[in-house]
Amino acid sequence: MHGSLERLAQIGLQHVEAFDFVGRPRQIREALDATGLTSPTGHAPLLSDELWTPDGSIPTPSNEVVFEAAAEIGMQVVIDPMVPTERWLTEDGVKDTAERLNTAAQKAAEYGLAVGYHNHAQEFLADFDGKTAYQRFLELTDDAVQIELDLFWALVGGQDVVGLVREIGPRLTAIHVKDGVAPASNPFAPGAPAFTSDSLDQRHAGEGDVPTVEAMQAATQVQYAVIEYDHAPGDVFTDIADSHRFLLEKGLAR
Repeated sequence: MHGSLERLAQIGLQHVEAFDFVGRPRQIREALDATGLTSPTGHAPLLSDELWTPDGSIPTPSNEVVFEAAAEIGMQVVIDPMVPTERWLTEDGVKDTAERLNTAAQKAAEYGLAVGYHNHAQEFLADFDGKTAYQRFLELTDDAVQIELDLFWALVGGQDVVGLVREIGPRLTAIHVKDGVAPASNPFAPGAPAFTSDSLDQRHAGEGDVPTVEAMQAATQVQYAVIEYDHAPGDVFTDIADSHRFLLEKGLAR
């Protein structure tokens, strides 16, 4: 971990977004301090008993345990990274997810933290009275709930990415910067073939179909552009450096 963080610091990054941090907060904090990095945001499941990923499931601890670890690391926002498809197909499922996150936000405040949500593409499958499940979720969550928009996955979900950034407005705290070519159909749709991360055609920023520059320019209060790959196209550190250079050249990072 220390060696990886050191390489990221050498690229010029100032922050990272920790994942799977709950079991090792002290080690992560020590490695961050040693390399001069911070982790103001982090991903941890807050809304599910088990976190599904394309590459395997991860058991989830209680919110209190998550928040204790996040506070020890020095985070500001804990972001739920994934709520499965079936909960986005009904209004009741969306309402339940929003209520859970609102409750988590109240508990997080006791630890000096905020919470947020990170999308994939399943949030855009269902429509209710002309609004996507994701739009209903935005309406039902409190303003204290922050949003991290994954531009690639929003594109996969068939969204006008720039328009969605404008719609989210000041609650949009972080953007996941990744690029690529969207698959022909939404891989999260019911009945879609199972997929893994290495089946995705992802590329570093500026080399795919994602309107990264336009989306980030449309954002009003984004604090973090998080370079992320589900499937890095080459050496991951080279790809991160390429995307970081792109953001600097476009005036989207410092």
